[in-house]
Amino acid sequence: MRPIWRKAAAGLVAALFASLGAQASAQCANDAYLVKAGDTVFSIAEGAYGDPEKWTLIYYANEAKLQASVFQVAPGDVLKIPCEPGSQQADATPLRVDNAELKLLTGSNYAPFTDREWPGQGMVTELVNAAMEATPAPVTYSIDWEDDWSKHLFPKLDAKEFDMGFPWLKPDCDQTPDDERCANFHFSDPLVEILILLFVREGSGFTYESDADILGKRLCRPKGYFTHDLDRPDRQWLSQGKITLVQADDPEACFRELQAGNVDAVTLNVFLGAETINTMGLRGQIVPLEKPLSVEGLHVIISKKHWRGTTFLYRFNAGLAALKESDRYSEIVSKHLGVFWDQIRTN
Repeated sequence: MRPIWRKAAAGLVAALFASLGAQASAQCANDAYLVKAGDTVFSIAEGAYGDPEKWTLIYYANEAKLQASVFQVAPGDVLKIPCEPGSQQADATPLRVDNAELKLLTGSNYAPFTDREWPGQGMVTELVNAAMEATPAPVTYSIDWEDDWSKHLFPKLDAKEFDMGFPWLKPDCDQTPDDERCANFHFSDPLVEILILLFVREGSGFTYESDADILGKRLCRPKGYFTHDLDRPDRQWLSQGKITLVQADDPEACFRELQAGNVDAVTLNVFLGAETINTMGLRGQIVPLEKPLSVEGLHVIISKKHWRGTTFLYRFNAGLAALKESDRYSEIVSKHLGVFWDQIRTN
């Protein structure tokens, strides 16, 4: 991904997080929208839904077009504007049964992606259900929940107690083939991609136009979270000591470090960052920068020891590709994005 930001868009992401009290008012008919001069995904979302915060609905409905310039669009572009979801009901899952031959493993506490208490048990859970239905010669399957994520890869998936697990981030396996995940697991095509943002104190003067702006900075990311994006070959921020990485106990601890001035920025995915800011009552005090630090995919994984691993993965990828060609994919994603931002607003 090669995002391009313009100074004219400055403050739009901050406005996105500050406008949590807005109410949706516009009508939507799933029509194509012709971008005009001065439009951004935020202004388009405000016109379509009465709420600039719901820009992610537009982003994921037009991901192929917007990957090069997430927050900016060009006059003459034609975008699909998905209708704001009106139902939180999960789709039916006729192939999902208990004690099926094909066993999948996931866990909670990862909203909006996977959580037993979330509508449909999360966006990725519903995408997996739909992709399984779309596979060639679909088979029945079960989904089990283990909320201790440290047990998923080893021993459960490595020992083939379960056939596949989700959702997992994929390191840069071309550059780090010895990484534990790369060495032991196959990855599906990405189910969905998420933006990793930098969160800073309002008025701090921290800007991120290029990677040169990060050198010498102190970033906080919680313990146990991935760091491969910080040390990829074109950065090597960690291995060459170009930045200081503080690994606090959890996202809240990172934001406390930021408030205390002990770090320059917190780096989290857009959803976890928004949720934590809301929970801690930091709206208007902590704002995200517009340029993502990275874009990370969430995948289904399967052990390389699994004797049918490549077959299962091929069939799942075929189902996922068919799903992405249908309206159902964008409907599922839009539904869960709508739920997420509505819950943020009302909590």
